[in-house]
Amino acid sequence: METDKIRKEALAELEKAGDAASIEKLQVKYLGRKGEISLLLRTLKDLSVDERRKLGPKLQSLKNELEGLFSNRLAMAASDKQQATRVADLTAPGKKVSRGHLHPLTLVDADIRKIFTSMNFSVVEGPEVETEYYNFDALNVPEFHPAREMWDTFWLKPANGKLQMANGRSNKPSAISDKLLLRTHTSPVQIRYMEKNKPPFQIIAPGRTFRYEATDASHEVNFYQLEGLMVGKDVSLANFKFVVEEFFKRFFARQKIEFRYRPSYFPFVEPGVEVIIKLNNKWLEVMGAGMVHPRVFEYAGYNPRDWQGFAFGVGIDRLAMIKYKIPDIRMFYSGDLRFIKQF
Repeated sequence: METDKIRKEALAELEKAGDAASIEKLQVKYLGRKGEISLLLRTLKDLSVDERRKLGPKLQSLKNELEGLFSNRLAMAASDKQQATRVADLTAPGKKVSRGHLHPLTLVDADIRKIFTSMNFSVVEGPEVETEYYNFDALNVPEFHPAREMWDTFWLKPANGKLQMANGRSNKPSAISDKLLLRTHTSPVQIRYMEKNKPPFQIIAPGRTFRYEATDASHEVNFYQLEGLMVGKDVSLANFKFVVEEFFKRFFARQKIEFRYRPSYFPFVEPGVEVIIKLNNKWLEVMGAGMVHPRVFEYAGYNPRDWQGFAFGVGIDRLAMIKYKIPDIRMFYSGDLRFIKQF
């Protein structure tokens, strides 16, 4: 048929056309006012109704197809010409490469580890899914003790109705259950470490903790905490005072800091203290600490007459908020890249 012949000829010539001028000539040849398809369309009026019904749609379809092909080839030719004539400006500044950003909690965690390892502390870790024994009992917080109300706990439902037994301790009283929970603090790492290591030593244990409480600008259901522990023959609060003050001075880049120590209660230390610092003319409570309670040493298998030590706990999120002046703890967990890109 004549339409098939015109289509083959047009495609073959379009394939050979090398520039925009050649393509435009072909466009006029086939689609112009006096082009081959336009002439055929004019002859439709001389045909019968049946012939018009057969030939008309084919001609219109061919016209639409060729219009699209010519339009695309002209656009490609124009792009090729623009690319060929483009001259590189060697004096122009290069494009800034977009780089990833570390999360502020990651930055603070790395800074804390660096400071304490420089003071000969070892970094240890423990499981986030913990047992009741390690999270409470071995830390001198037995069942029904009122101090347990200090921690709003996420209790876990045991699989298949059975309780998973804890590892690493053979002399645990059989009456104490191993109910599972999400650890409410990093203090259980103390017991796990002391069960397997003999003093003297000094460790820190950074990690994520969980508490079932209302979320607001200063509270989250999960947050990061740092636990510290030093045990030896003659470890005292004087040693603790030196370590903690040296840490905060380095962490806040040698800013002017004043320290206060206020008596407080924590079940696993005796005596207990709160560390309060004055930074930028504002007093802030930043850490709970004290001398390790003799009962905790007994649970770990130490003789409290032979060893003594101090322990402390501090919120990594809180330190990050103070250092970077972040007003809301929920921003750390929002997933908003605009927030992360500031660091």
